[in-house]
Amino acid sequence: QDPNVIMVGEIRDLETAKVAVQASLTGHLVFSTVHTNTATGTITRLQDMGVEPFLLSSGVVGVLAQRLVRRLCNDCKRPNPSSTEVDKAFTAVGCGSCQHTGYQGRVGLYELLEVTEDIKKAIHDGCGEQQLQQLARHQHASLYQHGLQLVAQGITSTDEVLRVSQDN
Repeated sequence: QDPNVIMVGEIRDLETAKVAVQASLTGHLVFSTVHTNTATGTITRLQDMGVEPFLLSSGVVGVLAQRLVRRLCNDCKRPNPSSTEVDKAFTAVGCGSCQHTGYQGRVGLYELLEVTEDIKKAIHDGCGEQQLQQLARHQHASLYQHGLQLVAQGITSTDEVLRVSQDN
């Protein structure tokens, strides 16, 4: 068989990482998971595992990071008294509907790192996570920034966004 798309369950070691990168270099679209806190952290995690930067820069086209935050309960959320007209934040109160937690369900925070020519060069040169984040800031919203959008929409609380994001 010659699949166009390959799914690798999880990359935890160098052998799996090398197989995934090699498959991408031979024209396959490879999806996998790597446990990291940010999209740029995935690149540095693969480098730390021992994947050569020149292979990563050639084989990775994008990285999607996600974190789950608790969704504010629609029955009891209240405007945060310290929020401004511009920053309409809500706070969790707690009621019978949410078992007095102030939250009901979860929603995802996402950041998508598109591996542009600038980022490819930085990966190839062995740049660290901080430098990659600086380059990526110009092209996508971080988990923190996406979280602030959800706060402004009344979907989650500032506390939840700060709990799961590193950009605080």
